[in-house]
Amino acid sequence: MTSEKLQQLINRMFENISARIPSYKNSDADWNIAQGNVAVCIIDDPGNVYGKIWGTDKLRGRRYFDVAYRKASQVWITGYATNEYERLVFTDQINYKDFGIELPDLMGWQGGQPIQLETGTRISCGFSGFRGVNDLAIVKNAADDAMS
Repeated sequence: MTSEKLQQLINRMFENISARIPSYKNSDADWNIAQGNVAVCIIDDPGNVYGKIWGTDKLRGRRYFDVAYRKASQVWITGYATNEYERLVFTDQINYKDFGIELPDLMGWQGGQPIQLETGTRISCGFSGFRGVNDLAIVKNAADDAMS
């Protein structure tokens, strides 16, 4: 996929995420975490970083983007979804030293995932601000819609 087409797809993903965020206002479990201050980070295979922060509190947005970046970068480095990578490390199925991320720096929360685009291009995504299961779903659904 050309970088121009990838940028267009990522912009559609950001639009799709923007449209979905308000639906979480009715969920106290999600909305009370960040009050709509959420962030996404996407890293393509060559290492280009794309991101967006939503909400009115710039400091909270910065914190959530930092977490989203750490999730996305761990996926980019390891190829594994966050939480899954930590599970594999702590059950001795893989050696963390093979990837260079020290144990205190593991991002074990859900919300980081690799997404294979239909063209064979892979992106590493991290989202932060809602519960982990919803962090994963909002990005996956946005990517699916952007590709259709």
